[in-house]
Amino acid sequence: MKKCKITILKTHFDEELAKEYGCQGISKCPFHTVGQVFYADYAKPEGLCDEAWKAFYQYVFALAHGSEVFYYGDWIDKPGVAICSCNDGLRPVIFKIERTDEEATINYNPNHN
Repeated sequence: MKKCKITILKTHFDEELAKEYGCQGISKCPFHTVGQVFYADYAKPEGLCDEAWKAFYQYVFALAHGSEVFYYGDWIDKPGVAICSCNDGLRPVIFKIERTDEEATINYNPNHN
């Protein structure tokens, strides 16, 4: 299993939707900034938003285990890469997930109770 690099590509803010539905003072995501990088294999990296992780962890898992192309090859043209977003409809963050050549360090013991 390989580690995956998770890079924040963009942070968006939908002013129209925020004006109608958002709390007073809402703005772009306060947790992530463009260029921020995390590394993951099977577990959420410290500092990464929990909701973002829930939105795309399956791509990290698939890439870490060798998947190359998703959705019949009609989504991303670069093997070993996924472009995903969190599930915040008012201020979504766009993430690039790419498999690295670095081996994952697994501290999992299936015989441990």
